[in-house]
Amino acid sequence: MRKALGVLLASALSVWALAGCSKSSADTFSGDVLPQPYHAPATRLTDTNGQPFSLTASTHKRLTLIFFGYTHCPDECPTTMATLASAMLQLDESDRSNVQVVFVTTDPARDTGPVIRHWLDRFSKDFVGVRGSLPTIKKVAQEVGVPIMKGRRLPSGGYDVTHGVQVLGMDGNNKIPVLWTLGTTAPEFAHDIHQLLS
Repeated sequence: MRKALGVLLASALSVWALAGCSKSSADTFSGDVLPQPYHAPATRLTDTNGQPFSLTASTHKRLTLIFFGYTHCPDECPTTMATLASAMLQLDESDRSNVQVVFVTTDPARDTGPVIRHWLDRFSKDFVGVRGSLPTIKKVAQEVGVPIMKGRRLPSGGYDVTHGVQVLGMDGNNKIPVLWTLGTTAPEFAHDIHQLLS
């Protein structure tokens, strides 16, 4: 079933790319189709329960949405997770059951498993949180085109983390042929997800 999505996704994205639909069209795909899909690495990470997790071996839905961020993020991260949670609620049960959302922390020094789980539960108890050493996370992120770097020190004594804010869409072949940029709305996510799964 997951493998079939890869074929459907490739076909659908080809149609969207060739059609060149305008943004005003009701059938517009809001995500960005990548000219060269990324391949998710099999790098071993750890989920919030302390169990091994990898983007290739531990994702079992037809579509996996991946976001790199951190729980101390003041703006883009909670906004993106809230948007994804809202989008999931707008899907029918059939579509919802075929989508997995994975949050990868970019700040493992502060984001322990329990911290990530508590934070994610504010948005959805179904969202999966994973962590690893910072070098490992940076390597995984680099392989899927997401930049990560430690940011400036804050007056509070803490620090922020600069990271890419795109949401990655991975198919059943562990390929990432599409992403969504910051500002994509919940209805746009829901529309695109339904199109990918139809």
